[in-house]
Amino acid sequence: MRIDLLGREFDEFVRDSSPRLLRMAYLLIGDRGHAEDVVQTALLQVALKWRRIRGEPAPYAHRAVVNLAKNHWRDRVRRPHEITAAIEPCYAPPEADVLLQQVLLPAVMDLPVRQRAVLVLRYFQDLSVEQTADALGCSTGTVKSQTHHALNKLREALGDHAALKESEHAH
Repeated sequence: MRIDLLGREFDEFVRDSSPRLLRMAYLLIGDRGHAEDVVQTALLQVALKWRRIRGEPAPYAHRAVVNLAKNHWRDRVRRPHEITAAIEPCYAPPEADVLLQQVLLPAVMDLPVRQRAVLVLRYFQDLSVEQTADALGCSTGTVKSQTHHALNKLREALGDHAALKESEHAH
């Protein structure tokens, strides 16, 4: 199939959804280069199924990104660890909240894969419980449970930072 023959709707979908998919992939993987690769591969998968996708293509693209991110995590275990200088900014302007980049994002990256995926889809992508369950291929109960456990782990991990921030505001 020639991708250039898919039409204006596909071009618009790619243009409109790429930034959101890239942010989602980055938050799932933690590396911009790998996130870009995942999004390109996911969009290729969408292109190959474009004419057969019924309804909105976004859920199919979300699921493709999540599945490719899972594959990346599995492959990372098998390959030597790549060293990166630091967590990349989350596509925010330079004056963005430093706490997000230096505290919250590393804490999210330390979560187990499934919990990280649930948080990224629910809170960074603003998907509903049902949409998240569809993207992950699980039940809504699993999404709720994983969200609960992930938020508890984040609270534990960020406890010191939250207390520090509260004490700064008290003075």
